Amino acid sequence: MKRIIVTGGAGFIGSNIVDALLEKGHHVTVIDNLDHFYDPEIKRKHIEEHLSDPAFRFCHADITDPAALEAHLTGGYDAILHLAARVGVRESVINPAIYNKVNTEGTLNLLNFARRKNIRQFVLASSSSVYGVNPSIPWSEETEIDSIISPYAVSKRAAELYGMTFSRLYQMRVMVLRLFTVYGPRQRPDLAVNKFVNEVTTKRAVRIFGTGDSKRDYTYVTDVAGAFVSALDYTASDFEIFNIGHSTPVALLDLIRKIEETFGCSATLEFTGMQTGDVPVTFANISKATKYLGYHPKVDIDQGLKLYREWLEGGET
Repeated sequence: MKRIIVTGGAGFIGSNIVDALLEKGHHVTVIDNLDHFYDPEIKRKHIEEHLSDPAFRFCHADITDPAALEAHLTGGYDAILHLAARVGVRESVINPAIYNKVNTEGTLNLLNFARRKNIRQFVLASSSSVYGVNPSIPWSEETEIDSIISPYAVSKRAAELYGMTFSRLYQMRVMVLRLFTVYGPRQRPDLAVNKFVNEVTTKRAVRIFGTGDSKRDYTYVTDVAGAFVSALDYTASDFEIFNIGHSTPVALLDLIRKIEETFGCSATLEFTGMQTGDVPVTFANISKATKYLGYHPKVDIDQGLKLYREWLEGGET
């Protein structure tokens, strides 16, 4: 049993990780500011069933406030899983300062907190966005990062570099998990699969940016949660970066077709120009995560969409 802080633990990915940690018998403290990027009540429902669990504690606080971290996180802890972040590539182009504050400065606050509290295991959620428009696919962790095209990606890469530096300076073990297009139960309303499913099933036009041939490496959320749980036990080195994807890119129009088949509906497509900050393809080389974390994604896109439909029809939170 470990005592674990999960930042952003009321969100989409974070709450799925919390479920997995509690199932394994760990004690979990969630810190989340219930940001209004989307309805905070949705996030409250994600963790509602755990509030009566003595192994679970929720703290309504903001990672950009060091004093709040000190006030709320007063116990002893073995690890931090850091998922709290300002999300959205397109919005970051409009308002880059808030992404720097939350994603970069917020991570720095947590690293400083971990150093002061002698928390030696720190797992940071990063993003495939840091690879930018690099054509050398599939991307490995050694791929040179010199083509970032969004402030969101800059903020996540800066957070990675802070993690590497703290690992070297303070003998902390920092692992960076670069996540590739996560989908599944509790997905945010703005994310592709959830958004497209809603549009297709309610007969609204599906807005396609570009020609529909862009590709994403869609990764089911339970596979991602498993990677974070595995990272808690990694001890082979003090700093590592791991790609967490499915390693099977799917073209956008193919995704729409699969949604039509899974949900038994026909889509109306509306084509428009490419969005600033978007990349044409994401594609993870996951061999390193497979070797060192035992990461083997189990859910492909066809099965994932079926599971997502079952979850939606079940009316769960």
